[in-house]
Amino acid sequence: MTTARRSLLAGATALPLVAYHAQAQSALNITIASSHPVANFWVTMMKNVFQPEVDKFLRDNGNTHRVNWRESYGGTLYRFQDTLWEGSTMPLQNVTYFTPFATGDHGVIANAFDRMNETIPALRQNWNGLNMVPLSSYITDTYHIWSNFPVRTLDDLRNRKISAPGTSANWLQGTGATPVDGALTTYYTDIQTGVSEGALSFFVGILPTRVHEVARFITKCDVGAMYVGGIAANRQRFERWPEVMRRACVHAGREATRQHIADVSGRIASAEAEMARQGAVITTLAAAERDRWIRGLPNLARTWADSSGPASRDVLNAYFAAIRAAGITPGRNWDRELTA
Repeated sequence: MTTARRSLLAGATALPLVAYHAQAQSALNITIASSHPVANFWVTMMKNVFQPEVDKFLRDNGNTHRVNWRESYGGTLYRFQDTLWEGSTMPLQNVTYFTPFATGDHGVIANAFDRMNETIPALRQNWNGLNMVPLSSYITDTYHIWSNFPVRTLDDLRNRKISAPGTSANWLQGTGATPVDGALTTYYTDIQTGVSEGALSFFVGILPTRVHEVARFITKCDVGAMYVGGIAANRQRFERWPEVMRRACVHAGREATRQHIADVSGRIASAEAEMARQGAVITTLAAAERDRWIRGLPNLARTWADSSGPASRDVLNAYFAAIRAAGITPGRNWDRELTA
């Protein structure tokens, strides 16, 4: 058996991969894999939601097929380094990382990408070109600052070293802070040893890493939630499956998105409460200071659009249309600045 081993990474997490191949007419062997363990809250959706929803759909719709799940979680099939969310390969899917302060509503983003992956031709072509079928959408909750010093104004970030890997380093432009490369798995040691003095991150990701122990000052600034991938299937194998199996996967993917949104929503409040219980000092950046941060950023969306092809305009417009349709006013109208 062969399988596409590369999935998506936008700077926060690996996209799980689902690969399919048939063994018999009624028994379908499915390898479901991720570079992360099941304990990871994204991967939990694969095992505890996607798999049982596929099984249930098949039972409820004729019961002519059953699945033999072959689980390869925790990097047993492919490693974190083999994930696929490079800007050169999937630039259009990285739009949220070039539009900070658009919205902190992770549910709006997840639902928007479920629709956009189906309706925007360029996104569909990108997935097709990678021989993948997107089935669900994963997100982070909104980003804030964890630091070992208090942040009362934007000036407090000047000359400070803040862990902000990949594209998120751009969010610090104009603040005077120096971005430091790293990942959720390195923030604790980096801050503890002085490599950095804080991190841009999100509540649900930070809690299990215990970064709040070495960076007890949490400054809520709502930089925005981010789209980080989802569950995807190998297209060649997907198209060979019986029609009911394909429908089962689409149904299970949508349900995984829905439950993922609810799961993250519940985890945010509990993570914040637990950090406070453990001694974290939680404050909110004043609106005027947040606005100052937003206004000081260069035109990140234009830079992204200019390097991502003409379809980037369609993606950006659809994304912001979804935000406004949800009744949300973006912190910055990146889509309206492309021609400014």
